[in-house]
Amino acid sequence: LFLAVCAVGIGGTFQYGYNVSIINAPTQHIHRFLNETWTGRYHKELNTDLLTFLWSVIASIFSLGGLCGALIGGSMAIRLGRKGALLMNNVIAILASILMGISFPTGLFELLIAGRFLIGINAGIGICVQPLYIGEVAPKHLRGGMAMGSSIFLTGGILTGQIIGLRELLGGETYWPLLLSSSCFPAFAQLLFLPWFPESPRYLLIDRGDELSCAKALKRFHGSSEYQRELEDIQRECFALDGEKPKKPWQLFADRGVRWQLIIVIVMTMGQQLSGINAIYFYATYIFEQAGISAEKIPYVTLGTGACECLTALTCVSNNYVGRRCLVIGGYLLMTLWSIVLTFSLTYQELYSWVPYVSMTSIFAFILSFGLGPGGITNTLTAELFVQSSRPAAYMIGGTISWISFFTVGMLFPFIVNGLKQYCFLVFLLECSLVAAFIFLVIPETKNKSFLEINKEFHKLNFGRNI
Repeated sequence: LFLAVCAVGIGGTFQYGYNVSIINAPTQHIHRFLNETWTGRYHKELNTDLLTFLWSVIASIFSLGGLCGALIGGSMAIRLGRKGALLMNNVIAILASILMGISFPTGLFELLIAGRFLIGINAGIGICVQPLYIGEVAPKHLRGGMAMGSSIFLTGGILTGQIIGLRELLGGETYWPLLLSSSCFPAFAQLLFLPWFPESPRYLLIDRGDELSCAKALKRFHGSSEYQRELEDIQRECFALDGEKPKKPWQLFADRGVRWQLIIVIVMTMGQQLSGINAIYFYATYIFEQAGISAEKIPYVTLGTGACECLTALTCVSNNYVGRRCLVIGGYLLMTLWSIVLTFSLTYQELYSWVPYVSMTSIFAFILSFGLGPGGITNTLTAELFVQSSRPAAYMIGGTISWISFFTVGMLFPFIVNGLKQYCFLVFLLECSLVAAFIFLVIPETKNKSFLEINKEFHKLNFGRNI
């Protein structure tokens, strides 16, 4: 089971974190490449506004690709299987890496844009299908800990990208095309290792009706002595579904039986993206400068933010013992607290020499709080709140909401900062506290419960107490 999590993670959410991270290091080199290419092609200099526009397209087209990936990820998981979809997804990553790698020697920045779009599609599919596979192969008593594999590999991808993007490695002027094309290595690793692992047992039995292959897969994952209990659980779910076909996303919106599950996924996914984590990363450089850290050393200090999130994801495997509900509420409440502290410290930044260090502490504490709950448990709950026929569509809806929110924050956040300055964290304070209240009032604990047991708890919420 541990090796299966690693095999799906390296080409799944790792790619998302890695490709979000590596684009920051070569910013100046790409600007120079755009200028030189434009001058050589049209014999005139690229004006500042057009340069900004082209760079914005290169940076943000990743989100558009991610949205497209989220929209097709669930369908791929149904048609090709969870494992088949992940393997096919690596072809997209390798093609993207080739396009980004040859953009510089060919002098075609259009290839860089196309490559970023394709690697976005890869990330969108990976974020959708990887937690789906992990959630379905995990026994219920290990589901929480195993589902954190998605968050661990995502944050590990961010940290790896920050390290490899240092100017001493591939972040220098000579090697930046290699940095952008290095996404092919996780793809090749998954193509090498994932074929050794079985398809999702739930997919094999419920979607394909192949009980023999399901039993073989369960024996591989759970051992010959333990697999029977898991098989009986899957058979009960299969019987309850009574041959129901996988649903389309629009069918979920019309299904009263999953109304509150869908509301929870939408609220928690939006809450995760709009929580202020992007604002924290935006402010980090400014706060480090105020604390007296030189510009040359800031990339190394920034590694601490990536290491913080990765460390929290690793330690958050304890959600298997504490419970999802407790951790995610605690995470949002702590983020609310650190938003207050950060607002005060940014307001009085100039008054005392020690205040910038309070701001630095708040940044790391906010990131740790995000990783404690919202960062890792949101995907776990999406897997747990739905039965087999609804789960792929739920991930498609959740992924779409996530990418739209990610893009919206990227577009609107600079205006929020310009308008509110240091008080922008009051917006995130309000959002975090409202999401925490919603979770407290609506979401039940899902730890150590089967998918059918969780579904029965929501039956009363969806249809009323008298049903």
